[in-house]
Amino acid sequence: MIVIGLTGSIGMGKTTTAGMFRDAGIPVNDSDAVVHDLYRTDAVKPVGEAFPGSIREGAIDRVELARQLSLDPGGFSRLEAVVHPLVRDREKQFLARQRLAGADLVLLDIPLLFETGAEKRVDVVVVATCDPQIQRQRVLARPGMTEEKFKLILNRQLPDSQKRDRADFLVDTGCGLDQAKKRVEQIINLLRSGIRSEKHA
Repeated sequence: MIVIGLTGSIGMGKTTTAGMFRDAGIPVNDSDAVVHDLYRTDAVKPVGEAFPGSIREGAIDRVELARQLSLDPGGFSRLEAVVHPLVRDREKQFLARQRLAGADLVLLDIPLLFETGAEKRVDVVVVATCDPQIQRQRVLARPGMTEEKFKLILNRQLPDSQKRDRADFLVDTGCGLDQAKKRVEQIINLLRSGIRSEKHA
């Protein structure tokens, strides 16, 4: 079973790309969706203890948590120390299920793949990317997004250029959905034919 790691900076089309792999029949483990679930279940108590006042109606209030993190960026490491091990456990369960099911390819959608060293846990890395201007337009069009928030997020992420350099495959999402979908299908075919990487100039 080949484990694909998918990543990409904010606004680069990573989530859309993950959906294309899913539509092509590849099982996907979405780290963001796992975190959302954990904020309603296993992570509530430890995150609530690390960030007092962040629990609302038995779940982590993401807006309040984000507010506290914006005031104390050092809190990210505290949060990650609690959440990352729980995410890893869910990831291991997903991989075990897919191995039992006989999947030949699976995809781990991990926003901070390089930043957390997760590339060591995958066989190949796919990076979703696009022109910085397209990225900027997409992100600033999101509800509640500001220049300040955008900069804060970018500061926590490895620059797109470095992700591109370390990728085995790139998916450019700036050329339209049809082109991106064809590229995803091409990557799947390459992996199934035994090609694990494309070297980019």
